[in-house]
Amino acid sequence: MVSKLERPARRKNTTEIAALFASFQAASPHPTTELAYGNPYQLLIAVVMSAQTTDVAVNKATTAFFPRIQTPAQMVAWGEDNLKSAIRTIGLYQTKARNVVALSKLLLEHHTGEVPRTMAALEALPGVGHKTASVVANTLWGAPVVAVDTHVFRVARRLGLSRASTPAAMAAELPTRIPKTYLRDAHHWLILHGRYVCKAPTPQCSCCAVEKMCQFSAKAMVNHSA
Repeated sequence: MVSKLERPARRKNTTEIAALFASFQAASPHPTTELAYGNPYQLLIAVVMSAQTTDVAVNKATTAFFPRIQTPAQMVAWGEDNLKSAIRTIGLYQTKARNVVALSKLLLEHHTGEVPRTMAALEALPGVGHKTASVVANTLWGAPVVAVDTHVFRVARRLGLSRASTPAAMAAELPTRIPKTYLRDAHHWLILHGRYVCKAPTPQCSCCAVEKMCQFSAKAMVNHSA
């Protein structure tokens, strides 16, 4: 999963981690998801649709039907075929449409049409894994969890927040390493930093708000070649 070039940096101590997130907070006091949604149910299905697809692509697809599909009951009545047609521009659209309709039925049958607040109940829904449940719980209710996607995995290793070798191990470790005062927003800071600054092939070190606190081994090489 991690190339030889992407060796993790030295693990930061508690004081260093606090300083790192203080810098993130100063640069972006109120980070949030880039997925467009109008209520908890719409966020849930947008996150399900975002797997292996960009937020931009998901927003483009959902903008066309979110105004009229705002509840699980409306989604079930609309049906899988209509949903497939609406999201066929995003990856894995057939599977995602099937899961969204199925989870909508379960929300109606077991949760009175509401998005459940526990991780266990979220993960029991079709198409909702630990990462998706973490994004929903953190974004909607501030749950102290960090969803680890490819961006978070890369950034956390480069910044010395974790040396975990798998996303699952990192998701378990990060909440124990990040100060509670920053934990609610940590996921958003890390994913946005990875998406726009600390990119996989060419990190933009010269415009990085935390560059002075980064010991990424390839940083000097990247700056030389920029």
